[in-house]
Amino acid sequence: MIIVVGQFRIPAERMDEARPLMAKVMLATRAEAGCIEYNYAEDVLDPGLIRVSEVWESRAQLGAHLKTEHMAVWGEERTALGLSGRAITVYEADSGTAI
Repeated sequence: MIIVVGQFRIPAERMDEARPLMAKVMLATRAEAGCIEYNYAEDVLDPGLIRVSEVWESRAQLGAHLKTEHMAVWGEERTALGLSGRAITVYEADSGTAI
């Protein structure tokens, strides 16, 4: 199992424009083979800070995701929105245990 955790920043004044674009890429990604979870969440204490969390069945499926058309489009869109502070980390994990 592959877990992806991170964050990026969109200027707070552009968030109304960013939300539908983020929703579009989330829906497309969630339909991909191997995607268990794919989430963007706005930090309620820091406007414009977006938290990223993803879970994938395998690193190969994550790699295929990064090459999709919708990710290429999202890359252009987020650049145009003024994305900054992107920090994403990939972890390998077992299936986990509920707590």
